[in-house]
Amino acid sequence: MTEQIGKVTLDLSFYPGEDFYCDGTVEDEILDIVKTCPPEDYQKKIEEKHSWPVFYHLSPQRQNIVSWLPMDKNTKVLEVGSGMGAITGVLAEKAGSVTCVDLSKKRSLINAYRNREHDNVTIYVGNFNDIEPVLPCDYDYVLLIGVFEYGQSYIPTQTPFEDFLKINQKHVKKDGNLVIAIENKMGMKYWAGCVEDHLSQFFAGIEDYPDGGVVRTFTRGGFEKLFAKCGISDYHFYYPYPDYKFADTIYSDRRLPKVGELSKNLRNFDADRMLLFDEKNVFDMVIREGIFPMYSNSYLIMTGPAPQTIYSKFSNDRADIYAIRTDILESGGRPDGTGGAGKKRCVRKYPAGPAAVEHVGNISEYYKKLKKRFDGSGLFINECHLIKDGNSLPYVQLEYLEGCTLEEMLDECLEEEDLESFRKLFYEYMNKISYRPQQPVSDYDLIFGNILVDTNGRWNLIDYEWTFEEIVDTNALAFRALYCYQMGNGKRKKLVLEDWTKELGINEEAAKEYRARERRFQKAVTGNRVSVSDMRVLLGRRAIPWQGFFADLENNKVQIFEDYGTGYSPEHSYYLYLSYMVEGRMRVSLPVKEGVKGIRIDPAETSCMVRMLAARLNEEELPLSEPAYLAMNGWELSKKKEANPVFFFHTNDPNINIRLEKVEHSGNELLEVEFEIERLSEETASVLEANLKRRRWF
Repeated sequence: MTEQIGKVTLDLSFYPGEDFYCDGTVEDEILDIVKTCPPEDYQKKIEEKHSWPVFYHLSPQRQNIVSWLPMDKNTKVLEVGSGMGAITGVLAEKAGSVTCVDLSKKRSLINAYRNREHDNVTIYVGNFNDIEPVLPCDYDYVLLIGVFEYGQSYIPTQTPFEDFLKINQKHVKKDGNLVIAIENKMGMKYWAGCVEDHLSQFFAGIEDYPDGGVVRTFTRGGFEKLFAKCGISDYHFYYPYPDYKFADTIYSDRRLPKVGELSKNLRNFDADRMLLFDEKNVFDMVIREGIFPMYSNSYLIMTGPAPQTIYSKFSNDRADIYAIRTDILESGGRPDGTGGAGKKRCVRKYPAGPAAVEHVGNISEYYKKLKKRFDGSGLFINECHLIKDGNSLPYVQLEYLEGCTLEEMLDECLEEEDLESFRKLFYEYMNKISYRPQQPVSDYDLIFGNILVDTNGRWNLIDYEWTFEEIVDTNALAFRALYCYQMGNGKRKKLVLEDWTKELGINEEAAKEYRARERRFQKAVTGNRVSVSDMRVLLGRRAIPWQGFFADLENNKVQIFEDYGTGYSPEHSYYLYLSYMVEGRMRVSLPVKEGVKGIRIDPAETSCMVRMLAARLNEEELPLSEPAYLAMNGWELSKKKEANPVFFFHTNDPNINIRLEKVEHSGNELLEVEFEIERLSEETASVLEANLKRRRWF
C-alpha cells in the first residue's frame, strides 16, 4: 500500500496503523509549515516561532553533517530513522535514489511534503525490523544520523548495539560506507555544563547513565570495541563541531582542529546550561595535549574507504548569494587514507547553491587583481583557479599551504609577554597591506588569521573571499584586524585596542565609522537573518556562569517533611538542594526511612504552578493520578485521573504530599520525585485564583 505526496512515494505496507511516538502538537505545526511554505521561507518561520522543535527540524544547517559527502546521480542511499526529513532533501539533490525508513507516519508525511519535488525519494513507514529484510544490500551509503543511540529500541536482543551495527552494515555494498552521527558521551560540552541531549540531565552520559533508559551514547573507545566485536576494521572518525546537529566544521584525524579554532561553544538551543569553565581554553589545552578526539562533542564515523575530503567548513549561515563550503582534500599517501608519503592536498570552495556561483567565481578574479596589486610587497596571494567540470556547480581550487598563521604568532608573543615582537609583527603586517594603497582593489578581510607565514618565512594571503573593487583605508583594515583578533579570544583582552588606535592615529569619530561599516558588512553577509549562534538567545536559553548558578541555590532548595503517623512537623524536616534544574524541571531523591507514612515536599516559598512528572519508590512508579498517593494544598488544573496532574498554588507555602500508607516498604529505600515548576508573581497568582473561583461559582 502506497501514497503519493507530490513525487515522493510513501510506502505504508509495514505501517502498524498508529504512531508509537510523537512530539505532540508541534508536529502538526511543522506539517502545516511544510505544506504551505516553500523551503526558502523556513528560516522566516523559525524566527517567528521561537520554537526549539521548529528550529531543530527545519533549519537548513542540519544538512551540513552529510552535504560534504561525495555523491552523484549514481549514488544509492539508505537513511534509517529519517524523521521529518532534516537531511533527506540534500541527499535527494545529490544522490540518484534515497530510501528512507521511519516508524512515524506523521513525521514521514512532513518529510514527504517538504521534499515533494524530488522523484527519487521513497519513504518506508513502520518498524525497522519489519522493513529491513526487504531492503537490498547494495547501498553506497547507509546513514544513521542521530539514530544509533536508540539501538536498544530497534533491536530487542542481549547485544542490541552490536546487532544493530551488523544489520545495517550488511546493507552496504562493497566499498560503500555506513555513516553514524552521534554525540560523544565524553563531549566537552557535558563537562562544561550542558545537559545530556536526550535526557535533559546534567552529567547523565558522563556518569554512564545511572538511571538506565534505552538511550546510549559512546566514547571513541567504546565504538572501537563495538567495531572489533563486529569484525569491522576499516573505519574513520570525523569530528563535527560544535556538534553534528548544527555542524559548522567537520574535522578528521588527518586534519584536527588547531589551537584557537574552537570558539563557538554557546549552542544550548534545547535547554539552559551552566558555564563551569571556558570551553575554548580547555579545548586549546586538549588540542595541545593531543587528546582532542576524546572530548569532541560529537562523532561522525564512517566504515569503509575514507573520502578525499579531510576537512569541511560551512559558511552557509549567510544570505544565499554568499553561502559557500570550504574543503581540504588529500590524495595519495597510504592506502588506509591516513596520509603519509606522497600525499597531496588542495583547498576547494564550493557554492552552497546556484545563488552563490557568482560569488565563488569572483574569488578567482580577485586572485588576479590582488596578485597584481601586491606584486613586490612581500605578501603573496594564494594561487586560485576556477574549475568547471560540468557535473556540478563551478568551484575554485587553491593551494594548500603549510605554516603558522599571523594570529598564532601574535598569540605566542602575548603569552610570552613579548610586546616588542608583537609590535614588530604588527608593523610588518601594516607595511605589507599598505602597499599601493591607491589601487582600486582591497581585501576587507585582511585579518591576522587569513595570513599564513610558511616554512620559508613567506607571508601568504590564504583567504580573500571579501575583496572589493574599491580603495579601503589601510587604517580601516588594521582596525578591523585588531578588533576581530581581540574579540576572538578572552586571553587577548590584555591587548588594549584603544591604545593601538591612538598609535595609528585613529580618532574616535573614525573608529565609530569603522564599527558602523562592520555592522553594515555583517548585515549584508547574513542577509539580516538570525544566525545559528544567535538562535540560542531567540529561543530564550540561558547560559548561567557557575558563580551565579550556585549563588542562586538558595532560591532552588526545597524543604522535606517526614510523617511517622502523627503528621508533619518541623522537627522531622530538612532542606535539600535540587539535583537537577533544567527549564524548571526538578528532581529530588529522598531516603524513605523505616516507619515513614508520607513525605511532603515544599517546592518553593512563593506562588507557583507544578506539573507532576513521576514518583518512583525503588524504581516502581507510583500512580500520581490517585489521591490516595498524591495530595496538594493547591488547585488541580488538570482533569481527574490524568497521569501528570497540574496544580496551582497561591501561597508562600506550597506542598506536595506523597502518601506511602498503601506502599510496602521496609525503610532505607529511595523515593525519586520529578516535577516541573513555574514561579508566579503575586499579581499573576491573584488574577488566576480569582478566575478559578469565579468559574467554580458559576
